[in-house]
Amino acid sequence: MPNPVPFNEALLSTVGTPQQAELLDSSPRSRVWRVRLTDRRLVIVKQITDDGDAGADASTRFAREVAGLRLAGRGSEPAVAPAVLATDPPSRVMVLEHVEDLGKTDDWMPGYAESLARLHALTGPADAGALPVLSGPTAGDAESFLTLARALDVPVPATVPDELAGLLERLDPTAHHALLHGDPCPGNDLRTADGVRFVDFERAALGNGLMELAYFRIGFPTCWCAMSITAAPLAEVEDVYRTTWRGLTGKDVPGDLADACAAWLIQGDALVERAHRGTADQLARVPAEDFEWGNATARERLVHRLGVVADMTRDHDHLHALGRLSSALADRLLARWSTLRPLPAQDARPWY
Repeated sequence: MPNPVPFNEALLSTVGTPQQAELLDSSPRSRVWRVRLTDRRLVIVKQITDDGDAGADASTRFAREVAGLRLAGRGSEPAVAPAVLATDPPSRVMVLEHVEDLGKTDDWMPGYAESLARLHALTGPADAGALPVLSGPTAGDAESFLTLARALDVPVPATVPDELAGLLERLDPTAHHALLHGDPCPGNDLRTADGVRFVDFERAALGNGLMELAYFRIGFPTCWCAMSITAAPLAEVEDVYRTTWRGLTGKDVPGDLADACAAWLIQGDALVERAHRGTADQLARVPAEDFEWGNATARERLVHRLGVVADMTRDHDHLHALGRLSSALADRLLARWSTLRPLPAQDARPWY
């Protein structure tokens, strides 16, 4: 059999015997196979590798993904993730339900937003400790952002440091217990007849769901395929998300979307792929070099995020000065580097 899958005796007795295996494209962090068993069933086999993530070892990522998938699988139908069929922790192998992807859809975002809200609503305070809390921006990130402004000769309003300190306090994830995917990017979603299902839960966490709803506005910050969503689709997906959440929980979505967008703005690690996160002050690199990741450069991603935060905070009670600074920073970047491109629109999203 080509591409033999790493099945031990326990998996063979629990799942069945592989007959055919096809190695699928995946990140350096894992190997993934589509496997047909001798009883003709299809399953997905994923093995976490030691590569591609400086922030967590392979065993930690394996345990995190399995925990996230199992939490995602306890909800009512329609499911929002594939079911976990079996695991082999010593080999970091998981066997998952095979989910047939319907492929490209023209209006992909409403279903994506609905499933994201359903995923987030699956957990609550009783699940504290089941997953790590979301890692958000730190005081170091805030200082790096201010240092960037000074390096570009953009005056920092006197109240911005206090606004950033207040932002970090409000972003404390321990008060929130939504089940977060951790990397809800195009390519980590499968379109089915019953709705979108998410895969690749290696960064699953508990926190505020607005940090992932913010992806639509802030340009998909952890994804190689950055995008800019136009006004009408953006309003629709945010309404779908909030309506779905309210229907499932009986409550309004907690928190402030402007805070979530500002959080992504000041995180320099959201300018680079996962393998490079935590290895350098990425914002400090911006004045000297425009490094590429996927379909956009760091400066292009940053200009988009600055514009979003500036627009959202014009009349904001707690982030007004940060908004003015963001607007001035965006203007400076565009004046200094006039060839910077807007992020691709939502109809340019890649399909797999």
